[in-house]
Amino acid sequence: MKTRALISYVLIALFIHCSAQQSKVYKPGEIRQKLEKLNVLGSVLYVAAHPDDENTRLIAYYANEELMRTAYLSATRGDGGQNLIGPQIREELGLIRTQELLAARRTDGGQQFFSRANDFGYSKNPDETFNIWDREKVLSDFVWAFRKFRPDIIITRFSDTGRSHGHHTASAILAREAFKLSGDKNAYPEQLDYFDPWQPKKIFWNTGWWWFRNGEMDTTKLVTLDVGGYNALLGESYTEIAARSRSMHKSQGFGSSGSRGEQVEYLQQWEGEEGKVPFEGINTSWDRIKGSKEVKFYIDKAISLYDETKPSTIIEPLLGARKALEKIGDTFWREIKQQEIDDLIQAASGLYLSLTSSAPSYAVGDSITISFEAVNRSNIEMEIEQIKFEEWVNPVSLKAPLLNNKPFTSEMNFQLPAGMEYSHPYWLRQGGQLGMYTVNDQVQVGKPENDPAITGNVIVNFSGERVEYKVPVRFRRTDPVEGEVVEPITIGPPVMVNISGGVLVFGDNTSKSVDVRVIAGRKNLNGRVSLNAPEGWIIEPASYDFDLEIKREEQVFTFKITPPSNASEGFVSAEAMVDGKSYSKGLSVIDYDHIPKQTLYPDSKVKVVRVDLKKKGNNIGYIEGAGDAIPDNLEQIGFVVTKLEKDEISAQNLKQYDAIILGIRAFNTVDWLSYKNKDLFEYVKQGGNLIIQYNTSHRLVTQEIAPYDLKLSRDRVAVEQAPVEILAFDHPVMNSPNRITNEDFDNWVQERGLYFPSEWSDEFTPILKSNDPGESPKTGGLLVAKYGEGYYVYSGYSWFRELPAGVPGAYRIFVNLISLGK
Repeated sequence: MKTRALISYVLIALFIHCSAQQSKVYKPGEIRQKLEKLNVLGSVLYVAAHPDDENTRLIAYYANEELMRTAYLSATRGDGGQNLIGPQIREELGLIRTQELLAARRTDGGQQFFSRANDFGYSKNPDETFNIWDREKVLSDFVWAFRKFRPDIIITRFSDTGRSHGHHTASAILAREAFKLSGDKNAYPEQLDYFDPWQPKKIFWNTGWWWFRNGEMDTTKLVTLDVGGYNALLGESYTEIAARSRSMHKSQGFGSSGSRGEQVEYLQQWEGEEGKVPFEGINTSWDRIKGSKEVKFYIDKAISLYDETKPSTIIEPLLGARKALEKIGDTFWREIKQQEIDDLIQAASGLYLSLTSSAPSYAVGDSITISFEAVNRSNIEMEIEQIKFEEWVNPVSLKAPLLNNKPFTSEMNFQLPAGMEYSHPYWLRQGGQLGMYTVNDQVQVGKPENDPAITGNVIVNFSGERVEYKVPVRFRRTDPVEGEVVEPITIGPPVMVNISGGVLVFGDNTSKSVDVRVIAGRKNLNGRVSLNAPEGWIIEPASYDFDLEIKREEQVFTFKITPPSNASEGFVSAEAMVDGKSYSKGLSVIDYDHIPKQTLYPDSKVKVVRVDLKKKGNNIGYIEGAGDAIPDNLEQIGFVVTKLEKDEISAQNLKQYDAIILGIRAFNTVDWLSYKNKDLFEYVKQGGNLIIQYNTSHRLVTQEIAPYDLKLSRDRVAVEQAPVEILAFDHPVMNSPNRITNEDFDNWVQERGLYFPSEWSDEFTPILKSNDPGESPKTGGLLVAKYGEGYYVYSGYSWFRELPAGVPGAYRIFVNLISLGK
């Protein structure tokens, strides 16, 4: 039992530290608010499926008005969506959206959790979702989050009865099941080595007026909250804070304008004792903790003494509260409130603590130099006693008094052990599967991100009271435009190898050249780089020697890859040999202004696909929409692709192209298509070939997206294995230059297609038919019409996913679309 208590103590401390995300300087009004929060012992957990599903108004309200510990549990990291700010998709997009959620929580005051489920794409119902997610594991992750965070109330974004994305409904179903199980000691007993069972008091569905305005639901258990109030301490309304929070979801284009005034939220109660407000009947004061009167006495004293011009006056009573906390037996709340008090002591004293590395990245085994800086900006007596790092570093004893506004600096050096984990996201370190990430370490489950690569525990003595602050080691640089830029440091291998391209597609036996970039993780590096290929593929030359003197120096080597004569798929991986050891990790850096820089060390490999492919035509004009990789994919199979801008769009100029292709959602995102559409149609009329990829039915820049009547809908086929029937066997698009069969629809990824047209004029020929299980056939996914001398094509099939994934049949069909009329 003693061991279990120690584990729980460490987990809570880590959890509190991680939930803070990064250090913050509090303004006077925020210090006042944090003081008042010390007297609030209540928790709210919001539950949904994806980044952006959370109601930032409710989170901002509970965190900043009710001063509750407030968190969001997202079942997934949003890996299956699209990226409106860059080329990253799948796992890298999930990493971006994870960081956007953390930025949102830093804005609205909440904390963040996840499950091990990943976003495999759109799902129409929870049955399909649970067929792909490991339901039992995701449910255990929900229970783990409930026990770890210990919320008094649960709020779900979605109903458990459907009418939404399958992931959405699944998240509500799991929340209701976890609500019943988290307090059961017989449920997931392995978790009880870390935390006790915990039973939340109530669970609500955060519904909306649209659900019950037509009498569709029982309103007798409906609770309303006005979350539009103004916080004078922060100088904002909760809806303004919420808009700033939601605007962090930049990869999804969710920039929001703040609103002011009343904003009503509706909560439908599912379980628990009923009340007029959600927390009615739930004690959220210190009275819920036995023996806490002395703690509250000192907190009240600090609140009464607080002076915005002399914040250090609260430190003495806060230290008193801290000592009194040691006497209470509730470990959970003791650690929570101790961390809050420690943060306030630091804020009230203006104590600045910094650990700065001399470089942003290191290889295992490197020596590292860390500079420490401490400044006490108050008259409070304090002393830096020591800094404790990892177990492989001896504590650094300092015994340095901190005088008012007198900086103290120190420098230390040590060597990184060879066995350190690389700074690769923990949920991507082991091979996952469709629908789930593999995380076997229970302690890691649900954490939003890795712990900092290196953290120093700085022990500060305040008049005999020792307070320990966790300070991550970061790299600081001065940018001539941005000023000081602070980045997390990363730990990686001594050498990295990147192969160009995510997939290499071969339409014939012609060889392709591929560049392999060797990157030095440390200085004075020499070795040999080679490629490993599937059977039947030929790599020339066998290897290259490299010699790199400077850290982050790069050398590029070109290999020739020759495919077999027959169809084949596999992976080519890169390997660097240094001092008799093999290294096969690449380097990927994601750098956007709104999130911290992210560094990954993924396996260095590229998918290779040999497709039996014939093609006609050569020159393609491409009008980019919301962003996709199709121009690169077409260039790989021999097309010359020119990206076109507005002034290049005229029927006469477009004659030089064998086909004009519009990127995904072009009619949603490219304003000038509202009038340049006529030029595109005229190009078709004069013998051209125009291919339109999917658009959403809302926010079109023009309703005239075709020369004939065409109406978009929300119809989609979400199951990638859904059978596809060829309706027009004799149509050129199914025969020339490649004969299309049912085998060409094998091994598709994520989905068949989305936003199919539901109505069209007789001039269109529907080519394919498909549907999800239990649904009516959808025939609008690929429509072809003759217009004048040319062809107009509209397709909702997901070429933007299939071509980058190297799906052979998708290439054969898409080449046939390009070849129409040739």
